[in-house]
Amino acid sequence: MESRMFQKHWGAEFISDDVVRFRVWAEGQKTLTLRLAEKDIPMVAAGDGWFQVDVTGVNHGAEYQFVLQDGMTIPDPASRAQKGDVNGPSVVIDSRVSHHVSQAWKGRPWEETVIYELHVGTFTQEGTFRAAIDKLPWLAELGITQLEVMPVSQSGGTRGWGYDGVLLYAPHSAYGTPDDFHAFIDAAHGLGLSVVLDIVLNHFGPEGNYLPLLSPAFFHQDRMTPWGNGIAYDVEPVRQYITEAPLFWLTEYHLDGLRFDAIDQIIDSSETHILQAIAERIREVIPERHIHLTTEDSRNVIFLHPRDEQGKTPLFTAEWNDDFHNAAHVFATGETHAYYQDFAFEPEKKFARALTEGFVYQGEISLQTGKSRGVECHTQPPTFFVDFIQNHDQIGNRAQGDRLITLAGPDKTRVLLAALLLSPHIPLLFMGEEYGETHPFLFFTDFHGDLANAVREGRAKEFTGHAGHDESVPDPNAISTFLRSKLDWNKATTDEGKAWLRLTRNLLLLRHRYIVPLLRQTGAVEGSVLQAVPGMVAVSWRFPSGTLSLALNIGKKSVELPELPGETLFTWPEADDVLLPNSVVVRFAAGDASL
Repeated sequence: MESRMFQKHWGAEFISDDVVRFRVWAEGQKTLTLRLAEKDIPMVAAGDGWFQVDVTGVNHGAEYQFVLQDGMTIPDPASRAQKGDVNGPSVVIDSRVSHHVSQAWKGRPWEETVIYELHVGTFTQEGTFRAAIDKLPWLAELGITQLEVMPVSQSGGTRGWGYDGVLLYAPHSAYGTPDDFHAFIDAAHGLGLSVVLDIVLNHFGPEGNYLPLLSPAFFHQDRMTPWGNGIAYDVEPVRQYITEAPLFWLTEYHLDGLRFDAIDQIIDSSETHILQAIAERIREVIPERHIHLTTEDSRNVIFLHPRDEQGKTPLFTAEWNDDFHNAAHVFATGETHAYYQDFAFEPEKKFARALTEGFVYQGEISLQTGKSRGVECHTQPPTFFVDFIQNHDQIGNRAQGDRLITLAGPDKTRVLLAALLLSPHIPLLFMGEEYGETHPFLFFTDFHGDLANAVREGRAKEFTGHAGHDESVPDPNAISTFLRSKLDWNKATTDEGKAWLRLTRNLLLLRHRYIVPLLRQTGAVEGSVLQAVPGMVAVSWRFPSGTLSLALNIGKKSVELPELPGETLFTWPEADDVLLPNSVVVRFAAGDASL
């Protein structure tokens, strides 16, 4: 049975009604002191580098810090909340009184999933959990079924993407309190929306990470990642900290799943890889709810996503499919810089393969790296792949934060949106995409001093070889960069915005009515490329009950529509036997059984 009160090894935990145990691994310290409500309490060495102390009479909301042997005060690395910034006091959270989670919500099946990725700080003008609640009825009515919240773990400053978190158990105070996050999740569940959280277990951010002072052994000194020394996942206290964080978010906040960022950077030499251990523990503790665990992995691998005879996922559920985005992007824009060079040759064929098989690279040599990438994936069900034509990375990692509508134009973008939402893969929309948002989503931070200068200079150098690299790159630390990235909700009320919303709503209605029932079926799905020529692609998927077909043309000339049997589910614009420029047709032909 799931419990919000599973005993965690790190942090401040109520071990009885009036006793809190403060516990931290500090093998690099000879002594450690707990500063609680301005009172210093020596902590007891409990062996193997652990320090702990049990204190009576501690109330929910009490502030505390740890004092190192040199007198420096730091927050709890397993803080459940911060009073203010990442360097300040941590806050004791009593899960029994801070919020009551309803156990009635069991989640939604994966095949129903339509993901809406959002960044709390830029989703609304206020940039808080509470402010975001007001938009949720609107998204539910649109046909969204799952909210994917970009990382909220406390990081340096008051604004950032969230991937530089350092207190992996604490919602960022800039967005609100733990109760505010609870309220956001409860409101979503009340509207039938699942909520998953993007979490980062591959590195810690550059500000507020005091783990090297507490325990140098938390990191491998001889292994580097793009962000610094690699985490020592094979060291038991480190393993406990990392494995318990995902389970904490799922149980404490009754979340419906997690997206694991850049797992290719999680290198573990243990007998059981830490990612496998995390997934197995989650499935063991939470067997009665729909819990969806997705991964981002540039290697295009499937070993963490096995399926049993019933098609269930004992470990991870699905994988972000960057290949789909990259192929679609080159197909629509013609850009071939940086990693897009891998998709430059016959992009229409690569896009067709992404639609029908999932990964484009299934062992082929990457032109960018000169190495093979990926494994065969045609036996994976369509729901293994999370597809998108835009997301935070692909927009925000451009110098000017350009959205696809700006780069390819609205006509091509509409066609690709239809293909995304009516394919049998799991679709993801990035916030604002549903109404044709044109505001950029830029890379922004809130660092100061030398760190701010380093980020600013590094960001400018990053775009050598990228489109737009000759332009000035917005200063990530400037408040204007952050403000420019906020959604313009007024656009949704314009005629153009309303037209986009009608299109999105219609596509999602069709998806829920026709595509989702197909995904509930068991049995193999066979994807086939019917035609792939410059500007035009036609594909089909054969299900046990029939065949779904899709043809699109983003070229400048009309082309003859290939034979697509069955009932027309969607066409844009209206046409008979021809694919006009910037058009799409989707059909379904029932086989042994009808929809």
